[in-house]
Amino acid sequence: MRKYPRSTAEMLAAIVDAADPEWTRAGLADALSAHRRGLDDAQADAVAGHLLVAFPRQPPDRRDAIAGRIVELAMPPPRPRPAPRELWDGLPRYADYSALALAYDMTVPELDWLADRGTWLRSRTGPLQHYRVTPIPKRRGARVLEIPKPRLRETQRRILRRVLDRLPPHPAAQGFVAGTSPATFSSPHAGRPVVIRIDLRRCFETITVARVRAVFAAVGYPPAVAGALADLCTTTTPAERLVGVDPVHAAILRSRHLPQGAPTSPALANLVMRTLDRRITGYAHRHGLVYTRYGDDMALSGTIDDPSAVVWVVGQIVADEGFTVHGDKTRIMYAHQQQRLTGLVINDRPRVCRSEYDDLRALLHNAIRTGAGAQNRDDVGDFEAHVRGRIAWVGATSPARRQKLLEMASRVDWSRD
Repeated sequence: MRKYPRSTAEMLAAIVDAADPEWTRAGLADALSAHRRGLDDAQADAVAGHLLVAFPRQPPDRRDAIAGRIVELAMPPPRPRPAPRELWDGLPRYADYSALALAYDMTVPELDWLADRGTWLRSRTGPLQHYRVTPIPKRRGARVLEIPKPRLRETQRRILRRVLDRLPPHPAAQGFVAGTSPATFSSPHAGRPVVIRIDLRRCFETITVARVRAVFAAVGYPPAVAGALADLCTTTTPAERLVGVDPVHAAILRSRHLPQGAPTSPALANLVMRTLDRRITGYAHRHGLVYTRYGDDMALSGTIDDPSAVVWVVGQIVADEGFTVHGDKTRIMYAHQQQRLTGLVINDRPRVCRSEYDDLRALLHNAIRTGAGAQNRDDVGDFEAHVRGRIAWVGATSPARRQKLLEMASRVDWSRD
């Protein structure tokens, strides 16, 4: 087994030391791959992962420690340089950086600014930022929404329509794809003896710009174009917007990542996770199981003698692919229990639970007697649209329930306070 020579390890350690990156997997991987004598994206990500396992916190003698750790690692065998790949059928052609700017109705300086090529937006504030950042408190930690402003959002929507919507995710991906839904995600697991639900922690944020760049490069775009498209679809969160956010989460957000709230992020996450889906699907098929994924929710089901072993194996695959299992949300559900996926009870077939249907029916019954306003206790804007949205959710898996609820809704005076 060939290992990294001491000279190579010291050279890579010097590159990292000079770059002074944030001590995160994404920060280290970017530093290891950015230099012309550095590693490729896949190698850099693997080495960065090993460094973080060895040194969860940045060591005081960073340069020597990095070199000492790298020299212990197995060096991947040399691979022949692939020939330039033909562009994926049906995708628009962008010959170079200037052509990309022209195709999206921008000048080159405008593209530089919108893609934040100089990373100057890490410290800019207010109107100069491309995203509105909103931390939403949860029981543990916070969900950080990053909503692109109109100019960038429209550009991302065009990338989604022109490029990403034409690239198929793995068939196991049953979310954020036309024709999929929580019902198509959960229905393969209905009536199974054992259902395992595994949740990924901070799924979008842990997808680095290098992995997004690799998606665009893999379908044939030249490096400058793939890099610009990746930069348009990722962001670095300003430190001032992360006050009070868990330090580990904040460190991830300070590296360039997929933002929760961008229209391109779900499609890109599905494409980045193709290898993860393929590997878990292969494992599931070898053991007579079924696997599907909806965003960061994964489900496996079948006749399983040792569910803990399945959880362990999937966890190893997840870690190897650069993601993290949210252990607190892992569930092993047997047929004698209520089995739930994405809010649907699936013991016999996917349905919204009876209590949710009963609550909605009671609300409509009271609204018929008292008027809609008296039932809008949370002062929801456009209460009728809110209620009809709930009816659509309940009715998506039960036409009979939908018909009953719509009939009741037609008898409500929605204008009455």
